Amino acid sequence: MQPADADGLFLGLMSGTSADGIDAVLVAFDDATPVHATLVHAMTLPWADDLRAHLVALGQGGDLDSLDTFGVLDTRVGEAFADAALTLLREADVDRARVHAIGSHGQTIRHRPALAHPFTLQIGNPAVIAERTGITTVADFRRRDVAAGGQGAPLLPALHAALLHDAGEDRAVLNLGGIANFTLLPAAGDVRGFDTGPANALMDAWCLQHTGQAFDAEGAFSASGVVDELLLGALLEDPYFRQPPPKSTGREQFHLAWLQPHLRAGLAAADVQATLLELTARTVADALRSAQPRTTRVLACGGGVRNPRLMARIDALLPGIAVQSTADHGVDPDALEAMGFAWLARQTLLGLPGNLPAVTGARGPRVLGAIHPA
Repeated sequence: MQPADADGLFLGLMSGTSADGIDAVLVAFDDATPVHATLVHAMTLPWADDLRAHLVALGQGGDLDSLDTFGVLDTRVGEAFADAALTLLREADVDRARVHAIGSHGQTIRHRPALAHPFTLQIGNPAVIAERTGITTVADFRRRDVAAGGQGAPLLPALHAALLHDAGEDRAVLNLGGIANFTLLPAAGDVRGFDTGPANALMDAWCLQHTGQAFDAEGAFSASGVVDELLLGALLEDPYFRQPPPKSTGREQFHLAWLQPHLRAGLAAADVQATLLELTARTVADALRSAQPRTTRVLACGGGVRNPRLMARIDALLPGIAVQSTADHGVDPDALEAMGFAWLARQTLLGLPGNLPAVTGARGPRVLGAIHPA
């Protein structure tokens, strides 16, 4: 195992609720306070078509037919993550011996923190990653926070605060992944964060079903329709949107089967897509106004940043607030979440907490993840 130094190279691997690819990043950290992170190299690798289809189906509430199916899937995802790490290192021309550790989020297939016996489950066998790469691998970050009474999410607000806090203004970092979530960064005071509801996962699923495309490129599909106010109103009635933080959610709650009972005969597919985009924008804006009304700047990251129509709607619904990409502040919006799991691996090796109890609701700070030595 590499020594637990505060500085050096760490590798982050991430696949979000949209399962639209494996994000792999190489990050250099130093021992500054707050931590300074330099993105060395980043890339996104596609899933094999059959594997992605299986993951998406599971994320939308599907069940595995046997323990053997689960075991094979866990190993295949681990193999895909290992291949992504090795491909990244080849592209970056970096010797694996220079990397202290890999932080692997894995692929969430179920997230149920509100049950009487709460759990969260990410697959992608970290032992396979460590074996194939020869690099110490840290994984399974969410379950310790859930065991401590937390939501297990969001886990990255501490890094957002280190990289993007400004003592001169109240800011919010908005991650538009499969699910949308906020990190609230007041000029002074505690960092907070929570999931607001669906973002790309629901729009992507509808787009795939009706156009054959995995996502709505440039928001063109939604732009061809109009918002159906009756449908929007019905969707906004979901209790999750009124639930106070700490809270988190996932594709297992917001999926096509959740949408289906609200659809009426004759609704155009493009109008539904436009309504789903408006749902994301509206719930994001409502959540921010409620949780941090004096926000002056929103810094957006995640795949939704590349949807200009979604960004424009969020901007329009937040008058007086600057809505920008994190790229405008020196942080790659496509890489930030994977950078977070590199940072979490570093925290684990240093024996430092990775969660913020004010965000997740856990009983206290916890060292997250399990270490699989090289």
